[in-house]
Amino acid sequence: MNTATLSIRLDKDLDRLLSKASRQAGRSRSDVARNALRRQLRLTQFESIRRRVMPFAEARGFITDEDVFANTP
Repeated sequence: MNTATLSIRLDKDLDRLLSKASRQAGRSRSDVARNALRRQLRLTQFESIRRRVMPFAEARGFITDEDVFANTP
């Protein structure tokens, strides 16, 4: 697998949270940070798609998530 290196600066609180999450998960700090970044990027991607789709959904009467689930078989 090809990899790249990313260096970032963390404030003390974030560094402490990352270390704590790493210890609790029994994983490396890099692994925890990589997974957090992956989740955030996927969330950003989802929100972008949702913004583009919403006008079409609203035109069909789907305003809330409940509207979608109410019409799911």
